Amino acid sequence: MEVMQVVREQITRTLSSKPTSLELFKNKVNALNYGEILKLRQTERLHQEETLAPPVLELKERLKPELLELIRQQRLNRLCQGTMFRKISNRRRQDKLWYCRLSPNHKMLHYGDVEEDTDNPPIETLQEKIPVADIKGLLTGKDCPHMKENKSKQNKEVLDLAFSLTYDVEEDSLNFIAPSRTDFCLWTDGLSVLLGREMSSESTRSELEILLSMEIKLRLLDLENVPIPDCAPVIPKPPSNYNFCYDFSQTEQ
Repeated sequence: MEVMQVVREQITRTLSSKPTSLELFKNKVNALNYGEILKLRQTERLHQEETLAPPVLELKERLKPELLELIRQQRLNRLCQGTMFRKISNRRRQDKLWYCRLSPNHKMLHYGDVEEDTDNPPIETLQEKIPVADIKGLLTGKDCPHMKENKSKQNKEVLDLAFSLTYDVEEDSLNFIAPSRTDFCLWTDGLSVLLGREMSSESTRSELEILLSMEIKLRLLDLENVPIPDCAPVIPKPPSNYNFCYDFSQTEQ
């Protein structure tokens, strides 16, 4: 039974490295002998024990607010840089382009039509603007007004990239189709921060896990090969007197 598990693990680990030829696959399988498998198992077990130890889990919780604030600032900086979007058109001509960016003081969203060869237009050239204070809500996917109006465009790819801002009254909205899923996550996260909401995109979850993992590894560097206890050591009782302490308040003669 153990032999079968090792062989299965050899094949699985080798395939995860995506060998480009059968010869390379054979070489990697042969190099991944029983001794190497045991070493990898031990390393992974130690890593898991470290990351699941109660003190490490507590440290993660303490680090989360600081790292989430770092992600929030990155999202707002990305909105200040701006992004070029395409307008959905039912006609067969080339869709128009428009650019949107957040003002440096985070109080205004500036936007306007641009030409295709425009690269990072100055904020002064974007004629339209919406005060962030007037934004009422953030809609995504099929809930967006432009997705309801353009039902012919409602394929899954477009729905996954669509988001809208409602402002003033419910009938007014600024509609977006993100160039990529990454841009969708960055913008919806950034707009959520402006609205005082939690960031909920898959990018935030992934980046938070990466940052937590890196920070934990850095914090535990000095504890390599040192077992981490499940609970803190017991604090000893205070001494009966403090006669051994020197009183610095007395002026030396």
